[in-house]
Amino acid sequence: MATVTSTDRRTQQERALALLRGASRLVLCGHMRPDGDCIGAQAALSRVLTKLGKSVWIVNPDPIQPQLDYLAQDTQFGVYDGGTLPVHDVAVMLDFNDLARTGELAKPLSAAPSQKLVIDHHLFHGTPWWNECYVDPTAAATGLLVYRIARELGVEIDPVIARGVYTSIVTDTGWFKYSNTDAETFRVASELVAHGVEPALIFNAIYQRNSRQHPLGIARALGRLEYFADGRIAVVDLPLASGAEVDLSDGDDVLDIVRAVGRVEVVLFVRETADHKIKLSARSKGAYDVNLLARQFGGGGHAKASGATVQGALSEVRRRIVDAALAQLATPA
Repeated sequence: MATVTSTDRRTQQERALALLRGASRLVLCGHMRPDGDCIGAQAALSRVLTKLGKSVWIVNPDPIQPQLDYLAQDTQFGVYDGGTLPVHDVAVMLDFNDLARTGELAKPLSAAPSQKLVIDHHLFHGTPWWNECYVDPTAAATGLLVYRIARELGVEIDPVIARGVYTSIVTDTGWFKYSNTDAETFRVASELVAHGVEPALIFNAIYQRNSRQHPLGIARALGRLEYFADGRIAVVDLPLASGAEVDLSDGDDVLDIVRAVGRVEVVLFVRETADHKIKLSARSKGAYDVNLLARQFGGGGHAKASGATVQGALSEVRRRIVDAALAQLATPA
């Protein structure tokens, strides 16, 4: 990956801002199973662009998660159904930098004659495929980049923008407890509260509406916990539920519980999905770079939080991932 200086990055950002200023019709796209950072950034940017008099559509490969439905009160989130995309000048990719992460949406996006703009905070490895980008891997969330964009475009922050950006921040920093939380995170969060965000309401919406079956899914997953490397690596594998068993839609709660074990440096949650693929979610709380691990399986993300989707049987994929994790642990940084 080529080194990008702060001057280069600022030049890229200025071109991205110029592209947004000049566009009149924009499609905002997110990744598969869009998370809080992606959805929050879309809600905020959609509002910013609309306030500038532009036509904006949000089109995602999957619906928003139920716990984020409060953002849909003021923002319309479309789901790609295989048809044609709205006619647009610019397609804005939020919270990802690999077009394959849009699933079935990748083909029509690639074929569209529009300019492509990436707004993201993930590391990128490869040859840029976009026209312009507003990227900063040091930012705690993509929503923070949208906040900067709003300020640079001269758009006043209103409650809709504030809720979107706040959602991005709290979901990608684990409610301010992950290592990506920095001074900007707290400063912007404070400003967003001043603009009408009610933290308790957002916390309750995201984290306090689980089903009665959710704890049973966590219990089932934790029952499959296994440690490696003298307890430094923890692995949970989860096949599809059968009978009265309960599935988990994501593994965040499991990852947090296991990562809290003092000896653990890396947590690997490997689960079978309904379409018979294997999803890896990897977390680190030390120097171990799970982004390097995920990239071996076609994924990526951040040094301390990454993931991948792998074809194969759960037992075989689990073995390959564990072997790769152990090999990386044994290799000096």
